[in-house]
Amino acid sequence: MNEKKKFLLRIDSNVYAALEKWAADDLRSINGQLEFLLTDLLKKNGRFNQKTSEVPPNDELNKNANTDI
Repeated sequence: MNEKKKFLLRIDSNVYAALEKWAADDLRSINGQLEFLLTDLLKKNGRFNQKTSEVPPNDELNKNANTDI
């Protein structure tokens, strides 16, 4: 199992409240919801290899870059 990194996050109180409600609706903790959302976005943008949990090299990132952002 991969070691989890710890860090502080400063976030707008309205964003936190919306995230808190969303997490409760999905029966997740706020931390679990953030990790789920970030992982989902990383996968959708080709920036996360699910099998190895490694970030692909820069040349792969540029090839898979999402230009709709």
